[in-house]
Amino acid sequence: MRILTLLFTSAFMCWTGYSFGAGGVVTSPTGTAPDRYAYYPGTEELAKEEIRVIACGTGLPAARRSQAATCFLIETGNGDKFLFDIGTGSMANIAALMIPYQYLDKVFLSHLHTDHMGDILGLWAGGWTAGRPNALQVWGPSGQTPEMGTAYAMEHFLKFVNWDKVTREYKITPVPGQIETHEFDYKGVDQIVYQENGVTIRSYPAIHTGDGPVSYKLEYAGMSVLFSGDTVPNKWYVEHGKGVDLALHEAFQAPEQLVKFYNQPPQLAWRACCEFHTSPQSFGKIMSTIQPRHAVAFHFFNEEGTRYGIYEGIRETYDGPLSMAIDMMVWNITKDKITERMAVSVDEAWSVPGTALQPPPEKGRPNPSSEWIENGRWLDGFKAQDAMLDDYMKEYGLEKQDWRPAMYKELEK
Repeated sequence: MRILTLLFTSAFMCWTGYSFGAGGVVTSPTGTAPDRYAYYPGTEELAKEEIRVIACGTGLPAARRSQAATCFLIETGNGDKFLFDIGTGSMANIAALMIPYQYLDKVFLSHLHTDHMGDILGLWAGGWTAGRPNALQVWGPSGQTPEMGTAYAMEHFLKFVNWDKVTREYKITPVPGQIETHEFDYKGVDQIVYQENGVTIRSYPAIHTGDGPVSYKLEYAGMSVLFSGDTVPNKWYVEHGKGVDLALHEAFQAPEQLVKFYNQPPQLAWRACCEFHTSPQSFGKIMSTIQPRHAVAFHFFNEEGTRYGIYEGIRETYDGPLSMAIDMMVWNITKDKITERMAVSVDEAWSVPGTALQPPPEKGRPNPSSEWIENGRWLDGFKAQDAMLDDYMKEYGLEKQDWRPAMYKELEK
């Protein structure tokens, strides 16, 4: 009971705006507090047998500054990083973690609703312009027909962004603009879809509005994290979720909340909550059945007007360890304990360099700008920056890559 109280107190402090960075006994006026109640990204090395999960999106499809749509980052002690869904708005939270983009190249999509994949656009272009040297890799389910699957979605995503892709390929470098898609059968039960460096990721069918959605289980160092994606209560999650360390499962807004706060008509609200999502009461029943070490409820707007009703609904059917997820909540998992904290991150985050450098532009690619548009450049405007660029060129040894003489020659004709 004491553990439950501490968990609820921790969540309450986050809800009400109270945040404590560190605690414990401070033994010197110039010393530091030894116990951290918050996670400061980039300051803690994961132990070899440890998993860290960060909620980068926990809310609903409609835009909200305080909560992005679904996205969870899972980091393992071997250095690997995996994004499970990347819903609309989540890229701002991902970027705030200041992880080099070369390591954020593996995305596992539970299904193809935009609140679970909408910010793949931001990761694709943002990581490319911020130095990612490698292609994005995307895993996701097939559909009942080919055009309902992940491969089709990614192929047509690249068509949608074709102007963006072609121009950046020419000006920056082409490889980071590629997407390598790994589509698998959505009907597979406990099928291995990824297995490298001691990490195994399995998929399970989920039930949500149509054929295709899946849940994922990540296994590492004898520990496991089960991520539901969007689903109603289903037999596969219950069967394969028993005894997992961290169970992430949606717990949708109650019907009356959807009517009162989300502007849904009553006929939709009770179906949205309870026919193609999972209600708080059903979430609780799932958790009391599978008995995870720790349960995490997400996919609701976590605010003063809603959280208590959702919490009480869960507690009708489950009395175990529970987190009511909010963006930037963090869980560190070891075999000894699971620690919940909040991340303290900066709003003005810059990208951080990794160990690999992005290659230069690829020679021989056709220029997507015509001669007519190139001749619209104003020479005096370019020459105004020459002194600054000369200094920059010397500092970085770019004399052999000076692009100005050829341009000036053309403009002076």
